Amino acid sequence: MIKAYIVDNERLRPVDDIAAQGDAVVWADLLSPTAEEKKAIEDWLGVAVPTREEMEEIEISSRLYTENDAYFMTATLPAQTDGDRPDMSPVAFVLARGRLVTVRFHEPRAFQTFPQRAEKAALGCTTGETVLINLLEVIVDRLADILERAGREIVEIAHGIFHPAETKASKRDVGFQIILRKIGRKEHLLSNIQDSLLTLQRLSGFLGAIPIKGGKDSRARIKTLARDVASLSDHAAGLSQKINFLLDATLGMINIEQSAIIKIFSVVAVVFLPPTLVASIYGMNFDLMPELKWDFGYPLALVIMVLSAVLPFLYFKRRGWL
Repeated sequence: MIKAYIVDNERLRPVDDIAAQGDAVVWADLLSPTAEEKKAIEDWLGVAVPTREEMEEIEISSRLYTENDAYFMTATLPAQTDGDRPDMSPVAFVLARGRLVTVRFHEPRAFQTFPQRAEKAALGCTTGETVLINLLEVIVDRLADILERAGREIVEIAHGIFHPAETKASKRDVGFQIILRKIGRKEHLLSNIQDSLLTLQRLSGFLGAIPIKGGKDSRARIKTLARDVASLSDHAAGLSQKINFLLDATLGMINIEQSAIIKIFSVVAVVFLPPTLVASIYGMNFDLMPELKWDFGYPLALVIMVLSAVLPFLYFKRRGWL
């Protein structure tokens, strides 16, 4: 599918037929293009559009390069970020002759919100370069929103770890299992966002080194964009460290719960060991055992067993082991 836009009073207006208004089109957005659509854009732009296999290359030289006076940039962007399993896929940006072509195979939120915003408000979209800068700013804003949401959810996870609502150990164990799953999903999300920010950081550096129409204002916006991406990268790294801390804390709390259970069993075993010893002694059937024929032998054995159980219990209690 091809979405084409022309400039109308510094606003973007979509057009249906790119062939009829090809000279006025400043941005062509390709979503999962067919071979015919790809060829039509290549004829209009005058350069080859990168394939999906080329976009998925991880080498910087394959993602950021110049060819035939056209500039090719590829960044990995997330889609479906309302949950913790975003769809990560590369998006190619091609600048040539004052026109912008974007090639993508998924739908990041920025590609839905930016055209709507640029159609309603004058954002200064006059050339492909200015369209690209505005689009990248919206993408960075979207990534910032994702990190803010992740930060709030990490605070909620921390509260669940250090201030559990359940009082029973069995329910706390189930809660910790749920928390571990949440931590794993958040780490997966942050790892993907960090990868995306890394590609955008490289893209903004490449974009700042190529000739851009728009003068000092465009250069200043590109520098601001690069600083924002770097700041978000630092913020994402900080959240990732906090997630690792919460993972260690959760595992520590689980170990404490398990140690408490093991301690209870150990104390119970020690408490009942002396009574078991007394019962074992008087359970032996020897002829020469004076207590066997004594009238108070049985009550005495019971008293000894009770005292041998109570005294260790009181000792453990006094030492704070229970």
